[in-house]
Amino acid sequence: MSATGLDVLDKTIQTTNIWLDEIMAVLGPDRRFAWKVLSIVLRKLRDRLPVELSAHLSAELPLLVRGTYYDQFRPAKQPTDCNLEQFVAEVADGLSDARPVNAREAIDVVFTILSSHIPRGQIAKVQSALPKDLRAFWIAAEEAVVPPPDPGEIQRG
Repeated sequence: MSATGLDVLDKTIQTTNIWLDEIMAVLGPDRRFAWKVLSIVLRKLRDRLPVELSAHLSAELPLLVRGTYYDQFRPAKQPTDCNLEQFVAEVADGLSDARPVNAREAIDVVFTILSSHIPRGQIAKVQSALPKDLRAFWIAAEEAVVPPPDPGEIQRG
């Protein structure tokens, strides 16, 4: 039985809850906080990407998550440059009105979720658009939980 009467809404709610559960498994059992972490990290990431690439990434997000991704979007100001430390500082600032959290850990869990749920080719495009240190941070995060692609898969793809 459908919770909302619309399959598209049921699916986005289900997928979003899966993502939030994955964040809560790492950062603690607070769904509102998990939503805030997901929202802040995604928006800071979005602001680092060229507009076209940002739009391609958003197309891979659950519909509900896509809404928060585009909240406060200012395409004329994209992309903004920053290194890893600046990115971490901006995420920490965005989370400063919530309970204490290690901003690197918050970023790590969101990057891991993206790498786990979005096609590898899209993640690689996003990573390649980021500054070297931020890209390396993301790759290290995903390698901890996402197995590397099969070399034969890369040649076929």
